[in-house]
Amino acid sequence: MTNSINSYSYLFFVVFVGLMISCNTPQIALKPLEESIPDHFEGQIYAGERNITEINWRTYFDDPQLTALIDTALMNNQEMNMVLQELIMSQNEVLEKSGEYLPMVNVGAGIGAEKPGRFTRDGTVEHSLEIEEGREFPEPLGDFQMGAVASWEVDVWRKLRNAKDAAQFRYLAANEGKNFLTSNLIAEIAHAYYEVMALDNLLEIINNNAIIQEEALRKVRIQKDNAKANQLAVNRFEAQLLKTQNLQYDVRQQIVETENRINFLVGRYPTTIARNTNGFMELPLDSLQAGIPTDLLHNRPDIRQAEYLLQANNLDVEVARADFYPRVDISAGIGFQAFNSSFLLKPESILFNLIGDIAAPLVNKKAITARYNMASAAQAQAVFLYEQTVLDAYTDVLNQLNKLDNFSNSFVTKEREVEILRESVNIANSLFQYARADYVEVLLTQEEVLDAKMELVETKLQQLKAKVDIYRALGGGWR
Repeated sequence: MTNSINSYSYLFFVVFVGLMISCNTPQIALKPLEESIPDHFEGQIYAGERNITEINWRTYFDDPQLTALIDTALMNNQEMNMVLQELIMSQNEVLEKSGEYLPMVNVGAGIGAEKPGRFTRDGTVEHSLEIEEGREFPEPLGDFQMGAVASWEVDVWRKLRNAKDAAQFRYLAANEGKNFLTSNLIAEIAHAYYEVMALDNLLEIINNNAIIQEEALRKVRIQKDNAKANQLAVNRFEAQLLKTQNLQYDVRQQIVETENRINFLVGRYPTTIARNTNGFMELPLDSLQAGIPTDLLHNRPDIRQAEYLLQANNLDVEVARADFYPRVDISAGIGFQAFNSSFLLKPESILFNLIGDIAAPLVNKKAITARYNMASAAQAQAVFLYEQTVLDAYTDVLNQLNKLDNFSNSFVTKEREVEILRESVNIANSLFQYARADYVEVLLTQEEVLDAKMELVETKLQQLKAKVDIYRALGGGWR
């Protein structure tokens, strides 16, 4: 008896020491987050307390044709719909993780028969015993059973619940990824929409300049007939007219490609894009306020996505660390079993069991250590990603604010340049008519005014794109 007690004591001691050794886990050393961001956007006239992203994108763009395109894209864009399916998968992953820390219960039933050999141990026992007095074991021996079996990993160290919370954060990150895609999709459609409007204006400018050059060609031909000009002047004027007329084909091709890009984003086959055909050069920039940089932490979906991923990776480290601890499992079963179906539901046929297990890694923990080290490295990587995302967002806003500022100033000076060159064309034509200017001066002036007008349209387009990009960079459009 004493030897048995000593044996059990020794066994308990070995198990206890093994559990203590297995619980020698590394201390969690999460990489700290340096969340520092300037208090304001340095030197920007558009920086203020109010953020333009508080304005709904429908109000911000205020163009029925553009808002209709965006509405259609948000429903039909294939990339957007693929992201929505990823959200459904992430949501179901959370549901899967939620079920892992709850007991698993299975219900089942079975039927079978067995006939052991007479000269085997089981056959000899059945032949020697009776079920009850005067009644031998039947041959073959039936086996009828039904019952429920439960198994449960007790989440002592919050491993399973942390895994579920990590999945929840990844779902939230995926949702912010969808919001970021929404913001970029709206900006991309607005870019293309303003671009096709600008191309319409370029085509109109080219056609108007061609009309002016046709009139100049007609006059120089008259002067040639009157011996006031030569064939060289006629050829140069005609060549310039052909060059201007040729520009329209490139612009028309750009219009087709831009319209098709919009249709692709909208998720439909190519068709003509309904658009505002008037007032492109007078489109307002409205009152733009960038707010303060800390607003980015709440408004930019990519920053929020990086934040949720960081929280998920923090929990992954906890999950990996829990693998060093003992695992506690409980299993139980209850049901009925009998050799004859008529006895199945009798009290004597009831059976049950209850088992508790505890196990912990003792030696060769390289796989567990490797998983922990990988989780720690992923957590550090998530910190760097978050800091990089915040830095990129701040720089993005600053770039767009400067872009809008510079292109606004450029538009004013370019507009003045166009006015001066337009006057120069009239002056050159008058001087040429009275033989006080060379035809080359007329040609150069006409070419310069055409280039300046086209550059003015391009400047206006860049100005409007900056307006769109500021709204996107500040985190607008996804609400």
